[in-house]
Amino acid sequence: MLLASYLLAALAIALAWPVPLWLSRATFTSRSPFATLILWQAIALAGGLSIIGAMLVWGLEPLGDNLLQGLGGLVQIFTGDLSTDHLGIVHVFALSAAFLLGVHLVFTLLLTTVRVHAHRRRHRRLLHLLSSPAAVDPRTVVVQHEGPVAYCLPGVTSSLTVVSQGLLDALDRDGLEAVLAHERSHLDQRHDLLVLAFESWHQALPWLPTSKLARAAVHELIEMLADDVALRQSSREALLRALVTAATGQAPAPGSASGLPEEDLSAQRLKRLITPEAPLSRWAWLTVVTVSVLLVVAPTVLLVAPALLY
Repeated sequence: MLLASYLLAALAIALAWPVPLWLSRATFTSRSPFATLILWQAIALAGGLSIIGAMLVWGLEPLGDNLLQGLGGLVQIFTGDLSTDHLGIVHVFALSAAFLLGVHLVFTLLLTTVRVHAHRRRHRRLLHLLSSPAAVDPRTVVVQHEGPVAYCLPGVTSSLTVVSQGLLDALDRDGLEAVLAHERSHLDQRHDLLVLAFESWHQALPWLPTSKLARAAVHELIEMLADDVALRQSSREALLRALVTAATGQAPAPGSASGLPEEDLSAQRLKRLITPEAPLSRWAWLTVVTVSVLLVVAPTVLLVAPALLY
């Protein structure tokens, strides 16, 4: 299994820096935010599988020719049916590192989830006290605030879109419909779950360049997806005016209450709205999705079937 561990380590290194750096600078991403999001998720999942898998396979190498045999040998060591002499200190270190990293990632995901849901519950209680139902939509509430603010608050059973009185006063009907469509798309497509996963990944491994790049890219891509949904219901001019107006307000901090990033009208988003780009061709889109699938399949195959390499 040594060759499999080397290949997994090489894949982990590639997905930790050069590949995310290239993707964060690629020009095609804004032409298909959905496909790019799939690719970022594949990079994150494949990277995690590769780095943990490389250490796991290396550590189990003396105990079998594949992962199942190695895990079986490890169980025999714990039960006393196999001598610990089969494992050297390097193998024990690799297995311990793989176990600790896996536990750390899962624990951070759970901790981040608990914190976000606790913040949302507190925020929802405040909204019940400080807001009133909006006439335009039963799922929208209005807070008495002079600044133009719009954001969404995801929930397990019910979700809310929050707008300020200042935003209602600043926008016409078309602009308001564009903002509401944008925010509703975040809720309908459950973008908060995607943000939560990448936020927890960054919290777990803040020193890893790919976690920071991926978090920033995902935040921008989900905003582009929401823009595209809003454009199906509103004119480009109305959406632009509404987003520029809403961007001057103060939204909740990322992950604190809504679980979604701040409404940041970045230069790339603004350019994309002002000068529409042609979407990726069907073949280019399929290529991105195929690469994403292969990225996840490769470490999985190396883990469960290293004999295919010989």
